[in-house]
Amino acid sequence: MKFEAILFTVAPLFSAFVISIVGKKSDRASDIFASVTTCVLACAAVYTVMLVRSYSVVVDKVGGWAPPIGISLVIDGLSAFMLVTINTIAFLVTLYSIDYMKRYTDKWKFYTLFLLMVAGMNGVVITGDIFNLFVFLEIASIASYALVAFGTEHEELEASFKYMIMGGVSSNFILLGIGLLYAFASTLNMADLSLILAQDCSAPLLHFVSVLFFVGFGLKSAIVPFHAWLPDAHPSAPAPISAMLSGVLIKTLGVYALIRIFFCVLGVTPAFLSVLMAAGVLSMMVGVVLAIGQWDLKRLLAYHSISQIGYIILGIGLGTPLGIAGGLFHLFNHSMFKSLLFLNSGAVEYATGTRDLEKVGGLNEKMPVTGITSLIASLSIAGIPPFNGFWSKLMIIVACIQAHHYLYALWAVVGSILTLASFAKVQKFAFFGTLKSALIGIKEVPIFMRLSMIALSIICIFGGMLLLPHGRAFLSYAVNVVLSGKEYALLMAGNV
Repeated sequence: MKFEAILFTVAPLFSAFVISIVGKKSDRASDIFASVTTCVLACAAVYTVMLVRSYSVVVDKVGGWAPPIGISLVIDGLSAFMLVTINTIAFLVTLYSIDYMKRYTDKWKFYTLFLLMVAGMNGVVITGDIFNLFVFLEIASIASYALVAFGTEHEELEASFKYMIMGGVSSNFILLGIGLLYAFASTLNMADLSLILAQDCSAPLLHFVSVLFFVGFGLKSAIVPFHAWLPDAHPSAPAPISAMLSGVLIKTLGVYALIRIFFCVLGVTPAFLSVLMAAGVLSMMVGVVLAIGQWDLKRLLAYHSISQIGYIILGIGLGTPLGIAGGLFHLFNHSMFKSLLFLNSGAVEYATGTRDLEKVGGLNEKMPVTGITSLIASLSIAGIPPFNGFWSKLMIIVACIQAHHYLYALWAVVGSILTLASFAKVQKFAFFGTLKSALIGIKEVPIFMRLSMIALSIICIFGGMLLLPHGRAFLSYAVNVVLSGKEYALLMAGNV
């Protein structure tokens, strides 16, 4: 089967180039090009799941050069899972941006940077070359630095600068680790590298490189104690970018890369899994405790991103089939409900001009769509049945109990209770109660913003159906890749 995996990077890059030319004359052209591109990518991503069902692994040899000499693009169960997650959110965020970004000048610059970020994330997911993973990671990161500062106000510029410095530090750790591996193995192809490390690797080198990668990708994924940049960066960005940053960027550049390199290339050890579990629980509790006291809606959501990433890391760190399934399923679910929550916060700010919970109230009266979708997302993130967040959290908690990590299971339950308390506060102060006199004249947000929020809320309601037999394959293919670990190299070798 011939499928051009390079479509996932070339299409957004080409569209970004076109928008940079025609978008200067027409915002409508920018809207159309960006929306069509992300829609095509979302459809192509769904198609990759069917490809994986039939062929397990699809390898696209760039320029016809076979790996390890040439560059390869790989679509397996894990990359297909991530492609669907990234490009679904990208499409819905693009629709939302059609109306939301009218408040900013030079919309074409936003779309150009946005599509560069999408191209970078897709590249990270499909590349079979560890140095190209770094290159695509940098493309996505640099675009995100600019997007955080897009409003050019003091707050945005300061947050972007802090984000850029921390991102630069993490990139240096990652690049140093890649350099050391290349010096040892003389190859950058991840499958080839995996085979060489399996046969002969100095333990001190592997341990040192593992530390470099854990710190580097830990910074990208904002797990505690590497989280300091996130509470400033996410609130400062425009709402569509906050949704992308929290929904998919930190998972792609951080969590996915961590899983791919450690499970499929370096190999995992019980000690490393223990570190992951401890970091997951720490992130889970620190994030939610810091979130409870926040009155800035977007900053509150940013701290919850740290907390929910903790659940994902805990599930993956368990290393069991159920734990990994729960972690990956929560990655998907969190992408949906956290993107929705940031779009809700953007709608509140769009209509009222503030994101301070103490200055709003009773918004359900004037903004019913925003209020209802926000309630759905709040119940989802808190793990209330039957919403999607409940099922993935339940899987992680049960996996902890099965693995006899009872204390970790308890912390996961406590984290969910505190999350529920935090979002009860959001609903009470923002949407329930009496509408304040200063907000009498507000109205619901425009149609495209509403459509995006409604679509995400539908996924939150019915996302649990992915655990049914007909939808389970989407998740199980990704889980199998992680569980098979370094067999990734052998699967690739058979498809070259």
